[in-house]
Amino acid sequence: MELSNRKLDLDRFHQVRTDVLQQWPTGREVRLEEAFSCQQSLPQTKRFADRLTQALKTGRTLVQPRAGVALVADQIKLLLYLQNEGEADLLPLTIDSYTRQNHYQRAEDGIAESLRSGKSMLNGFPAVNHGVSGCRQLVDALDTPIQVRHGTPDARLLAEICYAGGLTSFEGGGISYNIPYAKNADLARTIQDWQYVDRLTGLYEEAGFTINREPFGPLTGTLVPPCISHAVAIIESLLAAEQGVRNITVGYGQCGHLLQDVAAIQSLRVLCEEYLARAGFGDAVVTTVLHQWMGGFPQDEAKAFAVIAWGSAVAVLAQATKVIVKTPHEALGVPTMEANAQGLRCTRQMIAML
Repeated sequence: MELSNRKLDLDRFHQVRTDVLQQWPTGREVRLEEAFSCQQSLPQTKRFADRLTQALKTGRTLVQPRAGVALVADQIKLLLYLQNEGEADLLPLTIDSYTRQNHYQRAEDGIAESLRSGKSMLNGFPAVNHGVSGCRQLVDALDTPIQVRHGTPDARLLAEICYAGGLTSFEGGGISYNIPYAKNADLARTIQDWQYVDRLTGLYEEAGFTINREPFGPLTGTLVPPCISHAVAIIESLLAAEQGVRNITVGYGQCGHLLQDVAAIQSLRVLCEEYLARAGFGDAVVTTVLHQWMGGFPQDEAKAFAVIAWGSAVAVLAQATKVIVKTPHEALGVPTMEANAQGLRCTRQMIAML
C-alpha cells in the first residue's frame, strides 16, 4: 500500500466514495450538494468551529460531556438535559462500539433490542444506521453545537452521514483511533482511510462550511507522556491540514501533575501552530482540549467530585479552549444523565471561580 502525505486526487476520491456510500443502505441518503445546503442552513450558534474560535478569542474554557444511547428520541432527551440542566457549552454524539468496528448489522440488532426492552442496549448512538435523517433530527432539536466522538479506525461512512446530517465536528485520526482502539487494524490503512475523512472535511471547507476536526489526545487514556501524545496530535494535524482541514482541536489527557499538565496544554498549541506554519498551513485555527482524568475513579461521589474539580482547575489554568468532563459515577459504569449534568456543573463552577 502506497502511503504519502499528499492531497488525495479528487477523481480517485470520488471513485472510492462510490464504494464507501454502498457499505450500508443509509449511505444512499448522502448527496454532497444537498449536504452543503444543510450545512448552509445552520445558524452560527450550532457551528462547532465558530463556538471554539469565539472561546479562543475571549479566553473562555468551554465544557463538554460524553453521552450516547441507541435511539434518536432518547438521544435527544439526553442531550437536551445536558444542554439545559448541565449547562453544557458543547454537546457530544458518542458512537456505539458496533459502529466503531463497522458492524452495522449488529448495531441494527441493538436498535431493535432497545425498542423491545425500552432501554438502550448499545453503548452509544448508531449514527450510520439512523442515517442522515436521524442526525438531522438531533441537530434540529438542540441549540448547542454537537461533536461526533467515537473511536472508529475506518470512519469514512460515519463521516459522510454525520456531515450530511448537519454535525459540525468530528473526532479522531488514523493513529489515535487505531492504536488505542483496534488490535488488528493496519496502521497504514487507517491513516489512508482518515485521509479520506479529512479530504471530505476539506471539500466542506472549500464550499464555505468549516468542520472542526479533533485528533484524540489521550490515546490509551492514562499516564501517556506528553511527548508521545503531542507528537501524535501534531502528525495527525499535519495530515488533516494537507487534505484541506482548517479548524483543528488538539488534546491532552490529564496525568495528575498540575504544572506538567498546564505546561503540556500550553506547549501543545504552540508546537502544533509552529509545525503547521512550517508546512504552509499558518491559516489553520488551532484550539485545545483537556480530557479530565481518564484512569480509575473513587466510588465515593464526594471523592469523585474532587477528581473532577482537579481536572477542571488544570483546564482553566492552562487556558484550554474546552474540557471533556467526567461524572461522579465514573467508577460505577454508565452514568445517569443527572450524574453527567452534575459533573458539568461542578466543572463550570470551578472554571468560574478561577
